[in-house]
Amino acid sequence: MIQLQTDKGGISVSSAVFTNIVGMAASNCFGVKGMAVRSMTDGLVHLLRKEAMGKGVLVSFHEDNSVSIDLHIIVDHGVNLTAVAESIISEVRYVVEKTTETKVRTVNVFIDSMLLGA
Repeated sequence: MIQLQTDKGGISVSSAVFTNIVGMAASNCFGVKGMAVRSMTDGLVHLLRKEAMGKGVLVSFHEDNSVSIDLHIIVDHGVNLTAVAESIISEVRYVVEKTTETKVRTVNVFIDSMLLGA
């Protein structure tokens, strides 16, 4: 959780807010099929529904009120993986910093799977 102080009072931003912002920003990037989660029972990677996309995101909070973000994604077949990852990093950093006024230290993108077809 991030604690911010303004001249009018304090603001607390929970980790759920960050995971939802990150999930939405990443899933809107070209080539991203959706967020991913690895099943603990069978070890397979599963595509998350839109309402659960925050589960593919891990936000770490630092003492200087900055955050580090890890996200797991599934991409479309045939996309340039480097270009997609760079686009996600840029978009997530921009959206998080713009909406929460919190500095983003790092964004780590883990491409867990690639889906074939439509």
